Amino acid sequence: MERRYPFSWELLGGLNEGRPTLGRYARLEAYRLMQYTMRDVLEERLGTQQTEGLFYQAGQLAGKEFYQHMIGETHEGQWLLRRLQQVLREMGLGLLRLEEAAPDNSRFVFVLKEDLDCSGGPTKGYSSCYFDAGVFSGVLEAFFQQPYDVVETECWSLGDERCRFEAKVGQGLGQAFCDSSLVHG
Repeated sequence: MERRYPFSWELLGGLNEGRPTLGRYARLEAYRLMQYTMRDVLEERLGTQQTEGLFYQAGQLAGKEFYQHMIGETHEGQWLLRRLQQVLREMGLGLLRLEEAAPDNSRFVFVLKEDLDCSGGPTKGYSSCYFDAGVFSGVLEAFFQQPYDVVETECWSLGDERCRFEAKVGQGLGQAFCDSSLVHG
């Protein structure tokens, strides 16, 4: 099967050249409109679990690319966290805090506030940040060179005032996403 859009960082384009008047930023509504209409179409055709899995896997790819192009390689965990916090804030993607970290790096708990996906949105009774969970998985895998399973345990969509993610060394979850015990805690 021929693919039209295998991901490469170059697909993001020359942002300064292409938007000399409007600049690099667009309104949050535009992002959410694209995301939630895409989710609706995918869910209608593939089902909820498949759609959540695809968003998670896309997040993993984005996290690995984000690490490579926006964070930069390092061998120091503290630098990784500080740089990730800085870039997420600068880009308006969210406010990140590390809540817990196992000494052997086998488990992390991240809190993200003011994220793109759901902060300020309606309470829906289910979490919605599968893409974000995948991004954390991808960043951690790129840095530690081993897969991490990331599950959202609190979400604005659940009525919480933040999104909270637990990351554990594991299978990478993208491969095992059909195991609903991994997906839903």
